[in-house]
Amino acid sequence: MEYVSLEGLRLDGRRPKETRRMRCELTALPGSDGSAVFELGNTKVLAAVHGPHECRRPSERLEDRLLVKCEVSMAAFSTGERRRRTKGDRRTNELSTFVRRCIETCVSAELLARSQLDVSIQVLQADGGVRAAAVNAAVLAIVDAGIPMQDTMACCSAGYLDDTPLLDLNYMEEGGGGPEVHVAYMPQMDRVVAIVTENKASVDVFERAHELALDGCRVASKLMRERMIEHAKHLWAMRQVTLRVKDDETGDEAKPISMET
Repeated sequence: MEYVSLEGLRLDGRRPKETRRMRCELTALPGSDGSAVFELGNTKVLAAVHGPHECRRPSERLEDRLLVKCEVSMAAFSTGERRRRTKGDRRTNELSTFVRRCIETCVSAELLARSQLDVSIQVLQADGGVRAAAVNAAVLAIVDAGIPMQDTMACCSAGYLDDTPLLDLNYMEEGGGGPEVHVAYMPQMDRVVAIVTENKASVDVFERAHELALDGCRVASKLMRERMIEHAKHLWAMRQVTLRVKDDETGDEAKPISMET
């Protein structure tokens, strides 16, 4: 199969260094402490955060840092092949471990010692880039929960097919058997915190795919930051309305509050 045409276009019409459409939403599940949805093309992932709370098992409690538990599940209708997926299979276990380690790196775990954070991730639709979408959704859910973080984080993937480095592989491109590089990146600290490779690659191919994945992380990080700012402004506006209503009920004069305070 030809993954890049002579005109330089991929199967879905994108250029080699172009990401798919990204969309994210915070507070997708009001019943949780924090939640978010992240869409990457046709891939859609929902993340929910519960906690921090007291550890359910005292034997697992960490005296100097936060205990993070992550569970990833894939809906039976998430892929073209409709089937029931059992919990704890190799793919979801590996993805859960990757997301958990990314979360442990970006949160300020030492400030939440002796407590537990539960992260649940549901893959609603899988069309490539599930790993990146899962990490990005989890980070947004943690932000929505108000959990202190050292820095935000974004994840993206890149691959190499038809002698061409490709950014943000879709499902068909992931099945091409070429090298894949998945990168998790903290933008403010300019720090790569996790790299996962699939299939063998030469040093030159790896470096090109790695740099391209970093560019994708920066694109995703910019979008996520813009959405977080919009969400914060919305919450601030709702807070101001609530204060005005309370002042009207008590008869007190409303006092404007600046976000800088």
